[in-house]
Amino acid sequence: MATYISRQACIDPRAEIDDEVEIGPFCVVGPRTRIGRGTRLENNVTILENVTIGEYNHIFPGAVIGGPPQDVSYSGAETKVIIGNHNIIRECVTINRASEKEDGITSLGDHNFLMACSHVAHDCRLGNHIILTNAVLLGGHVHVHDYASLSGGAAVHHFATIGCYSFVAGLSGVRHDVPPFMLVEGVPARPRCVNVVALKRNNFSQEVIDALSEAHRLLYRARVGLEHAREILRANGQYLPDVQHLLDFVADQHQGRHGRGRERIRRAA
Repeated sequence: MATYISRQACIDPRAEIDDEVEIGPFCVVGPRTRIGRGTRLENNVTILENVTIGEYNHIFPGAVIGGPPQDVSYSGAETKVIIGNHNIIRECVTINRASEKEDGITSLGDHNFLMACSHVAHDCRLGNHIILTNAVLLGGHVHVHDYASLSGGAAVHHFATIGCYSFVAGLSGVRHDVPPFMLVEGVPARPRCVNVVALKRNNFSQEVIDALSEAHRLLYRARVGLEHAREILRANGQYLPDVQHLLDFVADQHQGRHGRGRERIRRAA
């Protein structure tokens, strides 16, 4: 399939457009941008500047990618947005360029689904196979790990980390890190149970699910403490690699402030 660019689109001459790209009417593609093979921009998509978009993405009307960070300390540095492959970015999604406080990159991996009106703020890092449903709001410097799902209207505090295979219930206020494999809910969001649905869908064994469920019980119901939980799980033969990952995540979370491990970065800055 040949590249198609509508006559009503506005493309900066410094933009790089690969083969098989479709750009619909009234799109704006700014300077120092690159759009990879097979990516499709519907009408009225705005790609501002310093944005790299990979292959076979589908971006819907009203999306704005590469706007400057909404950070009062930003002083105009040429920071970036980097987007991977096979992502779906629905209507009116906004993805902002990074600030100058970390490495200058806001990034989105592969096979993600960002639903209408969700917002990815400056310096966020999203992995792969993530779902942000309608109106999810990510504050600055948020990290979201692979296969996490955030339901409608959830708001995430800056510098929070969302662990892999976790689920954030709709309208939750995420003030603390969300441990991997957990379902969290509330304001502030707290771990309620293991995200069994995602684990089964992704072929986790029953042994792993049972071990994670016991880890959840020890940490969040019995409240035996992190190191005591490790000892009990080892004694029960349930200290599996995924359980270790969960406990290591919680240990790192406790090293930060306000329940957010990555607050150490801000404190050191």
